[in-house]
Amino acid sequence: MSMMPVQDAIDAMLSQVMPLADTETVGLTRALDRVLAQDIRADITVPAFDNSAMDGYAFRFAEAATGKSLPLAGIALAGHAFEGEIPAGYCVRITTGAVLPDGLDTVVMQEQVEQTNAGIRLLDTPKAGEHVRRAGEDIAPGQLLFAQGHRLNTVDIGLLASIGLAEIVVLRRLKVAVFSTGDELVAPGQSLPAGHLYDSNRYVLQAMLQRLGVAVLDLGLLPDKPEPIRQAILRASDEADVLITSAGVSVGEADYTRQLLSELGDIGFWKVAMKPGKPFAFGTLGSCWFFGLPGNPVATVATMDLLVQPVLRRLAGEKRSQPESLQAIASEPLKKSPGRADFQRGFYQQQDGQLQVKAIGKQSSAVLSGTARANCYIALEQEQGPVAAGEKVSILPFYQMLR
Repeated sequence: MSMMPVQDAIDAMLSQVMPLADTETVGLTRALDRVLAQDIRADITVPAFDNSAMDGYAFRFAEAATGKSLPLAGIALAGHAFEGEIPAGYCVRITTGAVLPDGLDTVVMQEQVEQTNAGIRLLDTPKAGEHVRRAGEDIAPGQLLFAQGHRLNTVDIGLLASIGLAEIVVLRRLKVAVFSTGDELVAPGQSLPAGHLYDSNRYVLQAMLQRLGVAVLDLGLLPDKPEPIRQAILRASDEADVLITSAGVSVGEADYTRQLLSELGDIGFWKVAMKPGKPFAFGTLGSCWFFGLPGNPVATVATMDLLVQPVLRRLAGEKRSQPESLQAIASEPLKKSPGRADFQRGFYQQQDGQLQVKAIGKQSSAVLSGTARANCYIALEQEQGPVAAGEKVSILPFYQMLR
């Protein structure tokens, strides 16, 4: 089977998966990173009344001038509106967020007045309407705040609270099963025998999935034996929406995962023209989707981020645009051979008014420390060759999953 270009692989997967339809109602404190099942429109005005943006004094602009004294008629506090009539030429002491009394239209900061026996004296004439927040200038009734398919972030939660919502309807969480395979792997916390490695892939995968807000089913670290792998695959197909495996999808004698996935399910493709990450399997296990990731840790991270992430977001019901690609200047030469798209780990920053990027650390798919120090992928096209210093390249900044 020939290698599939990266974008073709993503398009093929996205064309097959359908978003979840099941919904649930959750409180705002449990709504972070959930995907909305319906549009959210405001049914109130925010703010609900004209109010002061500063601690100071409110008055009628037409009655004010620099050096003029304004007698004090009373005080308006946040949560305690001023009551009564305000005589012509008078002002009201007002605090931030307090209702602007009827007839008053301007606020001056307390630092810009002088206290006198007659009241206050303006040290400078403010602009008409200054430091006043008008009713509805933030949110109007009926305004669309978020469309169906929007994933809620931290500020979104505050905005929903500001219109009085305590609960919202969201799509249920995607359930993703994960396991690693390899007789050479040992779980962190155990002693490390000679010739063995600690299992990092399962932990980084679970951390990346947590950033997506999915429910994770950890099926553990499995030996390179057919029966334990078979049982894990069968359990995932019964209990999860998605199965993600690490290692075992290459062509080695002990790579049983790929053999069993072929036996128990249907593999759509298993080679992608991508570096790192050529051995990558995608298919179905009944109603469960599976992704077989390569065993090298950098390849695991890159394929999870670049190939699996957009499919998981689609399954979760999220409507999401393509990740942002930026142009940067290569500050150092980059090695590249035609044949596979290369996603080198890099570090970009602003220098001399333009973005510059360089590769970070060794680009081996087994060296995870370089990815830990990087903040972007340097995305080099499949048939591209070496890049000279000073050439423009495309970069994909690390976003939610890798921060």
